[in-house]
Formats: sequence, C-alpha cells, structure tokens
Amino acid sequence: MLPLLIAEQIREGDAYTIANEPISSVDLMERASRAFVGWFANHFPDRNQGITFYCGTGNNGGDGLAIARLLCEHHYNKLNVVVARFSGKVSDDFNTNLQRIKKTCVKLSELAKGEEILADDSQVIIDALLGSGLNKPLSGDYERLVKYINGLERTVVAVDVPTGFFSEGEVAKDAIAIKADLVITFQQPKINFLLPESAPYINCWEAVNIGISEKFVQGLHSPYQFVEEKDIRQMLKPRRRFSNKGTYGHALIVAGQAKTMGAALLSSSAAAHAGAGLTTACIPEGGLTALNSYLPEIMAIVRSGNQLPDIEWDKFSSIAVGPGLGKDDDSLSLLKAIVKSYKKPMVIDADALNLLAENKELLKELPAGSILTPHMKEFDRLFGEHTNWWQRLQTALKKAKELNLCILLKNDYTIVATPDGTAYFNSSGNAAMASGGMGDVLTGIIAALLGQKYSPQQACIIGAYIHGKAGDELALPNRMHVVLPGKLIMQLPVTMAKLRA
Repeated sequence: MLPLLIAEQIREGDAYTIANEPISSVDLMERASRAFVGWFANHFPDRNQGITFYCGTGNNGGDGLAIARLLCEHHYNKLNVVVARFSGKVSDDFNTNLQRIKKTCVKLSELAKGEEILADDSQVIIDALLGSGLNKPLSGDYERLVKYINGLERTVVAVDVPTGFFSEGEVAKDAIAIKADLVITFQQPKINFLLPESAPYINCWEAVNIGISEKFVQGLHSPYQFVEEKDIRQMLKPRRRFSNKGTYGHALIVAGQAKTMGAALLSSSAAAHAGAGLTTACIPEGGLTALNSYLPEIMAIVRSGNQLPDIEWDKFSSIAVGPGLGKDDDSLSLLKAIVKSYKKPMVIDADALNLLAENKELLKELPAGSILTPHMKEFDRLFGEHTNWWQRLQTALKKAKELNLCILLKNDYTIVATPDGTAYFNSSGNAAMASGGMGDVLTGIIAALLGQKYSPQQACIIGAYIHGKAGDELALPNRMHVVLPGKLIMQLPVTMAKLRA
C-alpha cells in the first residue's frame, strides 16, 4: 500500500530524507523538478509553444523556477516566468533558484502587490504560486491572480498542488483555487485529490517519484492508504489443483422483488463469476423463471413475502442482502430474520442499507466484520447529513471502529474504512462504469470473496479493485463510453486470472 500523507507528514518526510540520505534541500528540490520535467516533456513535446510560469516566493515557487530552467535546457524556447511578490516571506531555496535562472535566457518579470497583471498569450500556464502548506482561503492579490489565470482558459499544469486547493481537510464549495488540467504532484497524490471536491480544480493528476525515504514514510503509519495493483496481486489466492466447489465457499444473495429482479440477477451472477464455488439466490417466487433463464448455474431459495423456508444458515459461507429487496415491512422482517439467524460477516447493500437507516438499532446487531456498501446518499441516511467528503471520510473511520464493521463508501476512488482506523482508497475504475447495476455487481463480488475465506477487509479491498479493473480493461483499450454491468461480470474471471498470472 502507498501511504497517503498530510502536509505536515510530507514535510517530515522531506526533512528526514535531507538529513539521512543525506541531500541538501535545494538538491532535493532539483530532483523533484527533474522528475516533473521528465513527465512534462514526454507529454508536452512542442518546444515552440509559449509557457508562462507563475511562481510564488516559497518552495513551490522555487520548484517552478527550477522547472523553467530545466525546460530551457531541454530547448523549450518560449518560456516566461512571473514572480508574484505578494509576501515578504522568501525561502532560501527560492532565492538559490532565482539566481540560477537569471543565468539563462528565460524571460523573467515580477508582479508586485496591487500591480496590474499583464496580458498573457502563452498556450500553457504553469502554476507554482503556493504549495501543499496552504491552510486558509486565498484573498487579496493571490485571489486576484488565480481568478485571472482561470479566466484565461488555457492549459494549466500545477506543480504539486493547485494554488488555493487544500491538500487535506475540508474544501469549501466556493473555494477560490487554480483550475488545473493536470497536476504533476510529488511522490504521491494528496488525500483531497481522491475526493469529489477536487473535480472542479483537478482534471487529472500524475504522481512522480522524487526519492523520499520509503522506510520513513511507511513508519509514519498513516491512516490513509492508496491501493495499487501490486497489492492485489499479493492478496489474491490461487485456485489450486485438487480443489472443488466446496473449497471456494457458498454465497447466498438475498435480493430482488417482482419488479427489481435485475439487481438480484446481477449480484448473483457477479458472485458466481468472482469465484464462489456455489451461489444461491434467495428470490421471490415470481423471479424463478428469470433466474433459471439468466444463469442456470445459480441455485434458488424461493421466498414468499417475509416468509423464509427453513434454511440451514451454517451451510452458507457468506450472505449478501439488499439489492432490489424493497423497503416495505416484509423486507424489514426479512432483514431482521437474517441478522438474528446468521452470525458470520455479511454484506449489506442498497435497500437493506436504507432499512438500517430507518431502524438504526439493527446496526448494533450486525455480526462483527460485516460490510456496509453505501453510496453518498445512503451513507448520509445512515450516519447523518454531511456538507463535504472530508467529513464523510472522518465519519466512516469513526463508525467503522465504533460498530466493528467495514464501510465501503462508493466514489471514483472508493474508500474502505476498517475497524482498525484505516481508510483504503481504491485506484481502479473509470467514468464509463457510471451505470445502474454496478453496485449490485460489486456486492456479489464481495460476497464471493467472503465465501472464499478472505477477511472482510480483504474482500472489500480486492472486490473494489477487481470491479474497477475489469471496467478499465473493457473501457480504456476500446475507448468505450459506457460499460454495462453484465459485460463487466463476464470480464471478472479474465481480470482475476491476469492479476494472478
């Protein structure tokens, strides 16, 4: 896992690297700038396009000056640097890089407080005004300059963090910040890059390695972790010779009503394709024909209203309940019966989450290690209204620990909050997957993994990743605008095989 650090920890990592590598701070800045330039030059190869740097007088501005000088060495020949002298604070490394750039042919000018901003006709703007240490909203000249840059409607590349955007903590809805087409950030994404509040300010980001001590970073024990493909490859278990259907568990999917059988079919099919040895769907009688037609490999338990036939609960390795279940009294009675009878971790999704929101006493009765899989609105119904995603992140961590549950909060970077106080951000998935039924598929995947004796935490982390990865393998190479849930289900065995290869 890649630890995600807050700004203070990032500074600690820099300081440790400087002291123990050892390396001077200005040489570490040079290394970071070279990493930035390496990525930038490969993706912006036109040496004749105009590029203007807007630099503050702190270390972010020092980065900008170093990057401009290095691009000059790479024969970019239309470079302009504007130094914003809005503060009396000047870092030593900024001054060093200012003296260095004066020895090049880069055009250099300064912008003082209250001074008129000159017209800029460059095709690319590099934002190096303020870095990750910002902890208050922009005002005065910085606000004026940021609004001017945003108004240019040019390609904007931010160095490390867009000016005005907080790297962690609450981001106001009307925050004044640079709107960057690309952020080239150092070492790792900042936590707020992975939350929806970043959408107006960051179109995409790329993290470049600058050699911060990995041992030290791991030793900080950050509660925020970024899941990478290598983590999933290590976690996935092989399917070995001499195994059989009993080896891989028996998943029960309690879902569907007469008019919402699609949710039950998708969840059940996903469980089967994600490797459950056996899958049974507990469905209303009217859905039996649909189930048998859709996937004959899935067995059925037929229910009538809130009446369940006698069920041997112990024979099921995992249970998922909720997709298309409905929110009437019969559905509530059914949920209560399951919670009373089944004592192993279960997956709660969709309508079952809404039933829990209306009957919160049931939350405390869920078996330890159970998994809640809400989207934003379901989460707020469960745990109260939130005005931003940073608040939701903190609530998820608090409630996962308090209730001894895993909470999978759906998002572009789906968050898994675990009882030990850790939040895992998923790195796979894409906008083509924004289609009804995708959540039902994820529920089935997680149920299958629980049945295969993955821990609840592993089932959530792996489930979210392979769900997104299957979508990536369909959408990205084929440039598909939309990926439908049924197609993604068919891709799951292929995706899992590739990860195990």
